[in-house]
Amino acid sequence: MSLNPFDLSGRVALVTGANVGLGQAIALGLAEAGSDIIAVSRRPATETGTAVEKLGRHFLSIEADLTSTAPIQTIVDQSINVMGKIDILINNAGIIRRAAALDFTEQDWDDVMNVNIKSAFFLAQAVGRHMVPRGTGKIINIASMLSFQGGIRVPSYTASKSGIAGITRLLANEWASKGINVNAIAPGYMATDNTEALRNDPARNRDILARIPAGRWGDSADLAGAAVFLSSDAARYVHGVVLPVDGGWQAR
Repeated sequence: MSLNPFDLSGRVALVTGANVGLGQAIALGLAEAGSDIIAVSRRPATETGTAVEKLGRHFLSIEADLTSTAPIQTIVDQSINVMGKIDILINNAGIIRRAAALDFTEQDWDDVMNVNIKSAFFLAQAVGRHMVPRGTGKIINIASMLSFQGGIRVPSYTASKSGIAGITRLLANEWASKGINVNAIAPGYMATDNTEALRNDPARNRDILARIPAGRWGDSADLAGAAVFLSSDAARYVHGVVLPVDGGWQAR
């Protein structure tokens, strides 16, 4: 292990949903620790790229729609062709649909499950096929408090994030002996586009804040340290963990 086990110099991280929010904050955190960045998003990750390059890191933006698995192999091939390798995968891309269980539509179910769990698994598989022969790699899936709890009015999101916790453990079981660390980060209630409706609802906002010991919504940048840790040599014996970054939510 190096004198600085958190140093990611010389590594290449592929981050999905890296143009905004949690994905952007994670990408910048990894870049600050030394990693070059591949940003995969539906729209150009121009802002992320500018910030990464200011840090002196290499940057590649790939536009892809992860509502289907169709672009996955192209994403991996292009990443390796341009950057030479993939050392770290952050499966962050995700969407949410809100409605009562009695009214929830099949389309909203399928849309969320396709992005949040199906594409996440098959991207991990495709990247794993690159990592396993090399005997090294880090895969971090973005889970949720709803990986542990049921929530309300988000049936497919809850199912998908429970699934993320499950496939994280499964892949850890299969790949730990092959030199691949597979873990997950479970953000608490973060101030992102996905939670704007909750934050704008006075009653829900009040109730959520009352449950968080830290007394505030999380900021996207609060995830960066956990992502750097799990991507680094400092976490080389950490496998199959779903790490809450929640302001103490689960301690209540």
